[in-house]
Amino acid sequence: MTTEQLTSIAMLKTGSPHSSGVFAVREGLALPTPRGRDILVQVRSVSVNPIDCRIRRGESTGPEIGVLGFDAAGVVTAVGATTRLFGVGDHVYYAGQIDRSGANTNLQVVDERIVGHKPKNVSFAEAAALPLTALTAWEGLFDKLRLNSASAGTLLVLGGGGGVGSMVIQLAHALTDVRVIASASRSETRRWVKELGAHTVVNHSSENLEEEIRRAAPAGVDYVFSTHSAGILPLLARVMNPFGQIVAIDSAPEDDFQVLKPKALTWHWENVFARAVHGALDITNQHRVLDAVADLVEARKIRPTMTQVFQGVTVANLREAHRRLELGHTAGKIVLVRDDVPESGLLPRGFKVE
Repeated sequence: MTTEQLTSIAMLKTGSPHSSGVFAVREGLALPTPRGRDILVQVRSVSVNPIDCRIRRGESTGPEIGVLGFDAAGVVTAVGATTRLFGVGDHVYYAGQIDRSGANTNLQVVDERIVGHKPKNVSFAEAAALPLTALTAWEGLFDKLRLNSASAGTLLVLGGGGGVGSMVIQLAHALTDVRVIASASRSETRRWVKELGAHTVVNHSSENLEEEIRRAAPAGVDYVFSTHSAGILPLLARVMNPFGQIVAIDSAPEDDFQVLKPKALTWHWENVFARAVHGALDITNQHRVLDAVADLVEARKIRPTMTQVFQGVTVANLREAHRRLELGHTAGKIVLVRDDVPESGLLPRGFKVE
């Protein structure tokens, strides 16, 4: 068992139901003990996701203890009595689950069934950018849209420059024969999605978005992966082919889903935490997916989407990472690396750290 002391950064409530939480260091918490199929991980790097921001703003529920962070890479330091997949010293990466204490800490207990072996050819920082977005993209593409290696047609990725969109483009390009249209509005994100494998790009901020999609997909759109769904359903109903399928990871509370009925379009929700939170019988599928993603990274068929790194998992760095993410102009992922662990393998060589 590790002799480290537990130090976490928790989100503290401000007292107002309509105000955001604030971050503060919490020390003196009980050292987590892995039981059953849990493993204890020394967290070396974490990344920030929109779900962290939504919980901080009070728009989603999260861990009672208030420690966020749903992407991490680190080293196993202890294991529960019935673990089967990992041993002490293994390098791992994972997204965790939304109802348990998160990764903004030095030591975290996580169910081994939702953990993967870290890709051997990338740093801990790069690995921390992968799990949540890779799992979300994989489940959306292959569990929901049912794509496979023989799948063809056209896939429209709305929000292609973000963390999830970046992985959707790569997995679709690497594992299917679909033609990928990605939406991106700025020149840097348009370049980014093209580099990742998008065949063509449309501007989701354009007043002529429908016309751009029709030019890009003159035979119609067969599949849509949406990260920005509000208000888009009527347009999708017009540009999609009959029996087309849409998977979304966000909410569209004001939309009338009846517009999908004339073409018999199918709407799917994807929630990466559903398996773990609700105790799905196939929960170990997330372990298998993360190992498959690691294989793809090691084969250089896909790559991590880390674009910004902060030195230190600190209150100040978390605040700034949340601020940048909420501006909505970030391509790829923002990662924080601990500054009190061995540097070996922590960062890619030559990467600029803030």
